[in-house]
Amino acid sequence: MKLKRRKKSSKQLAEEVKKVTTSPIEKSKKVEVKKVISTGSTLLDLAISGNRIRGGGVPGGIIIEVFGPPGAGKTAILAELCASAQFKKGEVQFLDPEGRLDKEYCKIYGMSLSEKNYKRPTLVSKVFDEIQKWKPENNKEINVIAVDSLAALSTEMEMEDKDAYGMARGREFSQGLRKICVLIANNNWLIACSNQIRSGPEGEFTPGGKGIPFYSTVRIRVRERQKITVTKKIGDKDKEVKKVIGIHSICYIKKSTVDDPYREAPIYIVFKVGIDDIRGNLQYLKDMTGDTTYDCVDKNYARMNEAIRYIEANESQNELREKVIDLWEEIENKFLMNRSPKKRW
Repeated sequence: MKLKRRKKSSKQLAEEVKKVTTSPIEKSKKVEVKKVISTGSTLLDLAISGNRIRGGGVPGGIIIEVFGPPGAGKTAILAELCASAQFKKGEVQFLDPEGRLDKEYCKIYGMSLSEKNYKRPTLVSKVFDEIQKWKPENNKEINVIAVDSLAALSTEMEMEDKDAYGMARGREFSQGLRKICVLIANNNWLIACSNQIRSGPEGEFTPGGKGIPFYSTVRIRVRERQKITVTKKIGDKDKEVKKVIGIHSICYIKKSTVDDPYREAPIYIVFKVGIDDIRGNLQYLKDMTGDTTYDCVDKNYARMNEAIRYIEANESQNELREKVIDLWEEIENKFLMNRSPKKRW
């Protein structure tokens, strides 16, 4: 007895083709690191790729997700990445669903935005439309698309109250990311996204489904550790007054296929300054060497503010950075695994 094969409809065939052409592409275990841009923090750059390239940094051709609670420094990291890309002659597209970025904030970080490279999409689909139609002129450098934040994006179904189970957004993220992952890699673009955190029965998670964590090459969890305060004496009686001038946050590399994951890096964000790399480097040298003063390359100071002023006055930022990189590499070398090649049988 012969079995008759059912002919597939054109709709079924189209669906099968769609599944094949949009399925995830196997990624290499290690991302190629030739050029990088900076997060504005030497220590965070090193935590991301310090063993792949001297000084570390963020390579192109990947998606990076920076997530954490409000006010921890997520937007600051995205702004620093954009400014670094522009400094190196790359182009930037800033997508701001939250609509909170202003000109003064951009000026602090040295980021140049106009109507041409600043958009405010509100839907997940619109973000992917912007990515797919983007045609930067300079493809020799790392070009950046920043999205701040993914949690603020919605879907048409959600807007029309047709997404009863809240699944549409995650589905659209997965489909969109699957389509653009090759585009990003081939053009050496960096897609830098911020995201919020939520709590559920299984612990902490980020909005937008599982597609974002899967397709992100680097995921950084940012949390505020403490406020940065200064004390000044006011008036004839020298009354001490304290003021918060910034925040000290900890960046934890939750996922990385660029370099070793699970590293931590402190960042210091000072209001009207941005990520204070000098402060971070001075504190790192003091903490890691056990010194009681701040090492300013050729001189030491007991107070942080005096040390910062000396470094800036003498333009010793590069020398200080090199000293930090040397120490970081020295520490990393202590943990190298000197093992023989694995035997196969």
